[in-house]
Amino acid sequence: MIARGVDDEPALGLVELESIAKGLVVADALIKKAQVRLYVSEPMTPGKYVLLFRGPVAEVLESFAAAIETGGAMVLDKLVLTQVHESVLRGLDGTFEALGAHDALGIVEAHTLAATVLAADTALKRADVKLTHLHLAKGIGGKGWFTLAGAQADVEAALEGAAAALEPRLLVATELIQRPHRDLKGPGL
Repeated sequence: MIARGVDDEPALGLVELESIAKGLVVADALIKKAQVRLYVSEPMTPGKYVLLFRGPVAEVLESFAAAIETGGAMVLDKLVLTQVHESVLRGLDGTFEALGAHDALGIVEAHTLAATVLAADTALKRADVKLTHLHLAKGIGGKGWFTLAGAQADVEAALEGAAAALEPRLLVATELIQRPHRDLKGPGL
């Protein structure tokens, strides 16, 4: 999945590998190839190695190509995303917006990190919604999930966009809570 964008805008690259050993080799190759910033370079359950990196489009594309070539058959999933929605970048840095008192809550769960990031970016571009949580892999078997909030019609449109962006085998679920109860606890609430 490669989308093209303006060269000086931020881009994200993501590579999931089935080998931890190969993951370290791929990490070395991609950071030697071009000037990119690694967000994530670590083993994740169930024994995958995940690389998530950011930089200008041309740099990310160069590093991504090196990663795919070096990873070979060990690559499980991959993604290059250009013109990344600002909320996705903030979410990767751990900054989220708060759920409003009258907001609906949308939840998207995907089998891979690449699918999760792509779905979040698509959902945020599809409708006027806020990213309230983004969780990638740790402690959940290598899956990812995120929550969105806003007016119900906007959240529904965002969920539809997220689902349409993914191959059916990569989408676990999309759910909508019309008005979460104030006593409901959890990430993104």
